[in-house]
Amino acid sequence: MLKDRYDRGLTFTDFSAAAKANNDLWKKIYEHAEVAPDIAARAAAIGGTWHLLVLAEDWCGDAVNTIPPLARLTEVAPNLTLRILARDQNLDLMDAHLTNGKSRSIPVVIFLDSSFDERGWWGPRPESLQAWALDEGMALPKEERYKALRTWYARDRGHTTLDEILTALERVQTVTTP
Repeated sequence: MLKDRYDRGLTFTDFSAAAKANNDLWKKIYEHAEVAPDIAARAAAIGGTWHLLVLAEDWCGDAVNTIPPLARLTEVAPNLTLRILARDQNLDLMDAHLTNGKSRSIPVVIFLDSSFDERGWWGPRPESLQAWALDEGMALPKEERYKALRTWYARDRGHTTLDEILTALERVQTVTTP
């Protein structure tokens, strides 16, 4: 079943080309996204083939800041592939990956092994940013909170997201390797 979903998913190029919301931002962040050499080496060292199935929507500010660096990572890591599904068209899959068991927060990156079996998932944003957003960030007016989130992402340039995703993949790879 997950293989079918993965096969129906869009490549990053197709997803970003079809984006109606934030179209220029998707392109700009992707153009500037870089994968640090240490991150590329860590990705290459993960054993096996891993398929990353992402639930997202083009309007999501967290998705537009995390998926372009992830797409760049899959371009330099021959053992990682990426497909994107629209959250709102895959609510059954989304509901199996709720944030705190209740929120349909995106993006969600689902880790599928070479047999397309789910081995774990990550999302919707880096842990430190999520902790801030749910605490201090909630005290801010919405526009100020979103500005602070965008500033954090711009300074981080995807490094924390990629580090957390690789750490999670390293953990599941260790568990699934005999």
